[in-house]
Amino acid sequence: MTYEWLALTAAALWAISSLISVTPARHLGSFAYSRWRMGCTAVMLTSLAWFIGGWASIESSHILPMALSGFVGIFIGDTALFACMNRMGPRQAGLLFSCHAVFSTILGYWLFHETLSGKELFGATMVFSGVVIAIFFGRKQANQHIWEAVRGKIHIAIGLGLLAAFCQAMGGIIAKPVMETAADPVAASAIRMITAFAAHLTLRATGANIAKPLQHINWQILGITAINGLLAMVFGMTLILYALQKGNVGMVALLSSTTPIMILPLLWIYTKQRPSPFAWMGAVLAVVGTSILVS
Repeated sequence: MTYEWLALTAAALWAISSLISVTPARHLGSFAYSRWRMGCTAVMLTSLAWFIGGWASIESSHILPMALSGFVGIFIGDTALFACMNRMGPRQAGLLFSCHAVFSTILGYWLFHETLSGKELFGATMVFSGVVIAIFFGRKQANQHIWEAVRGKIHIAIGLGLLAAFCQAMGGIIAKPVMETAADPVAASAIRMITAFAAHLTLRATGANIAKPLQHINWQILGITAINGLLAMVFGMTLILYALQKGNVGMVALLSSTTPIMILPLLWIYTKQRPSPFAWMGAVLAVVGTSILVS
């Protein structure tokens, strides 16, 4: 499978997991939900890396950059994303998070001197334009579902979404040099997740109010959280690391930014509310742009 399809598959998994996240994230709060999610995922990835022998490929020089990538991209980035989602819902948070493609492209060009051909640039522009149109103009004002309502101050929600996008981009940039080596992506993902989970545990140990759960966890919430971690982090983020082994940071980020497009039909099924014509227009642009990239 080429890196384009790896990134697109990860985007689809993130779209599904973002909808699954809404209930447990609002039940526990963004910090507590992230902590439980990362704990479940750290166990899964560590066990899987041991089972496939991935730990043997990790050198001492890989640990620090992957740990830093996990701290920035997962501990800060994922927590900010769920805080944004709790305030704006999965679709609008998806728009802001898709900006990680722009951040990744700029950082990739600046740090790794990556370039896009004319064809790739045209396709990438269509993908990102489709994302913006589908999410921003695709909002219906009448008879909004509860997931579309903005809770609290909108500028805080926007700031959290952009912070999540920037941290996601930085996490990929930091991980890129390691992923160009023979390091196993599953083991590398495990290091990132263990670091993020350890940071969450440290924060919880301080007794900070933001780390306390809004409500006690139950078996149903724990099960949903574990499934979400399996889809988004064990499969999704590991696929992204495989994609980074084969492709440049900007292109991987652009393709993975199609997640909010994929959310549209899922939201339609769940909320029984048809997306607006602008949402479908954006989806068509993104699909055409993606076909140009993967052809």
